[in-house]
Amino acid sequence: AFSVPFFFFSFVLRFEEPVSFYVIQTSSFHNHTWKHLGSGWLGELQTHRWNSSSGAIIFLYPWSRGNFSNNELMDLERFFHTYFTNHQGFYISQLMFKDSFDLQVILGCELHSGKDFVGFLQIAIQGFEFMSFQNETFLPSPMGGGKAQKACLLLNLSPAFKHTIHKLISDIFPRFTLGLLDGGKTYLQRQVKPEAWLSSGPSPEPGHLLLVCHVSGFYPKPVWVMWMQGEQEQEATLRGDFLPNADGTWYLQATLDVAAGEAAGLACRVKHSSLGGQDLVLYWGGKSGTQDPEGRRGSYSRA
Repeated sequence: AFSVPFFFFSFVLRFEEPVSFYVIQTSSFHNHTWKHLGSGWLGELQTHRWNSSSGAIIFLYPWSRGNFSNNELMDLERFFHTYFTNHQGFYISQLMFKDSFDLQVILGCELHSGKDFVGFLQIAIQGFEFMSFQNETFLPSPMGGGKAQKACLLLNLSPAFKHTIHKLISDIFPRFTLGLLDGGKTYLQRQVKPEAWLSSGPSPEPGHLLLVCHVSGFYPKPVWVMWMQGEQEQEATLRGDFLPNADGTWYLQATLDVAAGEAAGLACRVKHSSLGGQDLVLYWGGKSGTQDPEGRRGSYSRA
């Protein structure tokens, strides 16, 4: 495992989820022709694309180059170009895959327990697990059947290839990830205040209202949204999925099904790190503002 330098602890521990960097490759074989898509991700943020025609890595942010030199980045480009080119033939010539199929590969590293990076490689075919790479060994998935077993047998006969994969996910990727975290810290540590508004959704049943609280444009992702009656949380609040906005911020909505006569006095409360400890409170059918933990309400300025 790759250990994180001490001076990165305070930064990486601010992330809500484990810090990870990974590359996703999707290859489709249809009508005797391959098509490849490749992308690089720092957690849920896409940082790179891969130009399948030229083999070039496309850097989506000025800091996406990390702290790697041009020569190191060119070595990565050559590896991925060679890997994609040679690996596609492996499934046709050695494993005798026929007709049309889709191949998905994800390889990268993840920070565990706040101090060590652990590398991973997983391969799926047609959306089902096929094989993985653990402890410098390719392992077949039970769902991969005989072809997965044969693939692992053949790949494990190549110490040079296994060494390359191991070095990539246990050394190169962790160093690259630290460079991304360092170069992108201003962007990654930014605080963007949420905008919020209320609306009504389709009535669940006669005599009922579906109250909808929309919260959008916030960063980072962790946010708390709840319908309230005074200081009482409404446990029937339903929160949807986090959805990404085009600018890298997030959107979330929270709904509450209530009888039409019980909507008075209800409010949607939003807590987010960008609000400086003051909650954003929107009242159904009335006033809105920010409120600090002492209960004092102030004006709210949209981000």
